[in-house]
Amino acid sequence: MTPTEILAILQAAEPSVSWAVDGDGYKYEVNAVSDVFTDLNAVKRQQFVYRILNPYIADGRIHAVTIRTLTPAEQAAS
Repeated sequence: MTPTEILAILQAAEPSVSWAVDGDGYKYEVNAVSDVFTDLNAVKRQQFVYRILNPYIADGRIHAVTIRTLTPAEQAAS
């Protein structure tokens, strides 16, 4: 899969999130910014993204993914 294909999947599943995907066809980095993360702890935030990507991880199209999730306020402070 390409980063563009993964981005399209994420945007279709959760259009309220600002997604960015980078990767080399083997390992990907997913960055997500949204207010939906406001009341979620780190584990729940990861699960939010994995829920979308798990079918592609399970069938081997995605091997490795690093996920970074932020609220807009957290992004502005970083």
